[in-house]
Amino acid sequence: MPVLARVMFGLVKYAARKGIHDDAEAATVANKKSQAHITGIRGETYAYWYLRRHGYIIVARNYKVPGLKGEIDLIGFDGEIIAFIEVKTREQDDEAAGLPEDAVDNTKRRLISRIARVFLRTIRTAGAVYRFDILAIEPRPGRAPMVRLHKDAFAEQ
Repeated sequence: MPVLARVMFGLVKYAARKGIHDDAEAATVANKKSQAHITGIRGETYAYWYLRRHGYIIVARNYKVPGLKGEIDLIGFDGEIIAFIEVKTREQDDEAAGLPEDAVDNTKRRLISRIARVFLRTIRTAGAVYRFDILAIEPRPGRAPMVRLHKDAFAEQ
């Protein structure tokens, strides 16, 4: 395991010891959206180093295709397999919303599949083995976030 990934994940984990999101009360919708965006960025950074720590080689972050709405959060190799990883960060106190991984519905899966096919065509990998993973992160106030990695979470749509 690369020493840099181990050290960096240790630093990110230490920085997240009090949670990924800020506890400041957001009074307006704009503040809530801004806080959600910041939490998402922190979650993706945590996910990046978490995956690196677990042996993934990340080749793309926030991969977008012109003309298609959306993006794939992380693309990397887990051994010989190309993994398209969707990162979902959701606070635990939002009981009505459910688990973070539940937010990856059929529409999102179809979009990720389309973007993944374009990526595979772009890098010209005929017959490459790939899968779709979901990394769920639940920030916990005062503690490090809870992380669940679902490898091969769904099939191509």
